Amino acid sequence: MPETEHLPEGWEKRTSRSTGMSYYLNVHTKESQWDQPTEPAKKAGGNASSSDGPNEVQCLHLLVKHKGSRRPSSWREENITRTKEEAQMLLEIYRNKIVNSEATFEELARSYSDCSSAKRGGDLGKFGRGQMQAPFEKAAFALKVGQLSDIVDTDSGLHIILRKS
Repeated sequence: MPETEHLPEGWEKRTSRSTGMSYYLNVHTKESQWDQPTEPAKKAGGNASSSDGPNEVQCLHLLVKHKGSRRPSSWREENITRTKEEAQMLLEIYRNKIVNSEATFEELARSYSDCSSAKRGGDLGKFGRGQMQAPFEKAAFALKVGQLSDIVDTDSGLHIILRKS
């Protein structure tokens, strides 16, 4: 029988479907992190600004829209017809190129992002809590500086996010 890790109270170890890597889920807030937790999970509520990291982050993102996106058009394509599955496949290819140092995040965002931030290499500038769609914000604030997210699904489409600061 495999030895099980002892996790502090309120944490579960999970496996990412997209990468196969293990991550840790706070069962109270549903926030996840890559690093093994050393303290009991924080409960939802409380003072989010001081205990849950920064009030503001700066991120780059690469958005791939699909026909189910809130607004299925972009500066690249007037009428986006790809499926969500096709969008996910594209993002997995882009993410692998970044991870394998075959291209920079900025290069891929400039060429392929369906967001107007593409001309800035995907740079969204600094933003605070409550300014982005919830799944995007949750992923962005959970990243460490320099860390690349898994694929994030929002009403706008599918994203990968790179935290800059």
